[in-house]
Amino acid sequence: QVQLVESGGGLVQAGGSLRLSCTASGRTFSIYTMGWFRQAPGKEREFVAAIRWSGASTYLAGSVKGRFTISRDNAKNTVYLQMNSLKPEDTAVYYCAAGPRIVVVTTTSSYDYWGQGTQVTVSS
Repeated sequence: QVQLVESGGGLVQAGGSLRLSCTASGRTFSIYTMGWFRQAPGKEREFVAAIRWSGASTYLAGSVKGRFTISRDNAKNTVYLQMNSLKPEDTAVYYCAAGPRIVVVTTTSSYDYWGQGTQVTVSS
């Protein structure tokens, strides 16, 4: 069993930055693929970023490429999402997700564990 706790959300002006963190419990964190998804009011949950267990492979949604980066520190059981040049359309609840043996990183059904989410609000 893995428990995920997100932090770092908040209110920021357009053009600003935030760094989200997701800390996992469980000794098998290092072998899990970790992902970030977001859900805006009235919309489906959508893929934002993912990182494989070694950190060597990362994936970003087209809408955030060049602005967001994902990284992980397996020694701290933590994955990060650095968000720069934020836009009002980035406003959403951001969720951390984890799972072993993930092939398709962009679909919610690939992940076994989810955090409670952290709100990110970008004002114009």
